[in-house]
Amino acid sequence: MTDTQEALARIAHGAVDLLPEGELQGRLESIRQAGRVLRVKLGMDPTAPDLHLGHTVLLHKARQFQDLGHQVLFVVGDFTAMIGDPTGKNVTRKPLSVDDVAANAATYQEQVFKILDPARTEVVFNSAWLGVLRPEAMIQLAAKYTVARMLERDDFHKRYIGGQPIAIHEFLYPLLQGYDSVALDADIELGGTDQRFNLLVGRELQREYGRVPQLVLTMPILEGLDGVQKMSKSLGNTIGVQDPPGEMFGKIMSISDTLMWRYYVLLSRRTMAEQQAMQREAENGQRNPRDIKLDLAGELVARFHGELAAQQAREGFLARFQRHELPSDLPLLEMAAPQALRLTSILVQAGLAASSSEALRKIREGAVRLDGERVSDPALTLSAGAEHLLQFGKRHFARVRLC
Repeated sequence: MTDTQEALARIAHGAVDLLPEGELQGRLESIRQAGRVLRVKLGMDPTAPDLHLGHTVLLHKARQFQDLGHQVLFVVGDFTAMIGDPTGKNVTRKPLSVDDVAANAATYQEQVFKILDPARTEVVFNSAWLGVLRPEAMIQLAAKYTVARMLERDDFHKRYIGGQPIAIHEFLYPLLQGYDSVALDADIELGGTDQRFNLLVGRELQREYGRVPQLVLTMPILEGLDGVQKMSKSLGNTIGVQDPPGEMFGKIMSISDTLMWRYYVLLSRRTMAEQQAMQREAENGQRNPRDIKLDLAGELVARFHGELAAQQAREGFLARFQRHELPSDLPLLEMAAPQALRLTSILVQAGLAASSSEALRKIREGAVRLDGERVSDPALTLSAGAEHLLQFGKRHFARVRLC
């Protein structure tokens, strides 16, 4: 492959959208001829003081651009955070105070530079240009989009049809995020699939303001420890960037073998060729998936805590299992269950079984234990309230509570 083709393959790896289709190659070649690099925009609103691995999917993709020689514009959305991003919300989101935003933003740079290269990162705060927009400029910006276009956005449309209120300031959010791209003259913007509408607004606004429209790259939303729902602190299924090394290592080891490959694609710095080789080895029985997962856990812990901490976490994990001791630092997974839930469903949601049929098969094989006791009833159900320890096979465990 040519250098451009190799760069394209690396950039597209794991991505969902790369819009407009077919334009990135031409953009890469044109900026190379002009002797400059891509200006890669990645924005995050400081809505919480800590990040989890779900947030780092985009940071990892941004680092890939940096490894190819490009410049990342990391936008701290201190102004837009005070509006509150309505993406995916079925109610108006409560905006943060100035003090909340400042406190959260203070922790972001330390965390993101665990992944991004500081030498190729420009950290900017969007209050620098949004905070000084005069009323007439804000009106002109609002005039560039219609209510009908805003209601094409899925979450706005659902709220409108369902009779849920939409505040006027929520329509401003996509416009202000898009204006960030105008102010920064971004070549490409990264975002999750839930941000696709907002990213395309940025492209249209750049055209309106006489700029070259940015390209748009979206990445999938990372599933949490349960392997089903997106990683979210409110769902209790996160792996935090600031989790202690041993806890982070144990959480990663608790994910299913199937989910492990998705984590590799979205979070690992291993090359595509290396990842494909590992998958072939696992499929051919040449390597135990657990050993491949150990490598993943070690890589991610080392990224956030250093090589020594990763090695100690690995040794502690292996020593515990070699002595056949039950892990004491398993994360607690809380599952919504207004009524009793079948054990087979719990095993799937906890990421222990890939499907209900696999859960049934393991129960019939006597390979499932509940609070230390072997389960024999495939129709067993659990009620809400109590905390339980599940064992699936010899080495896979989960702590769950139905609520």
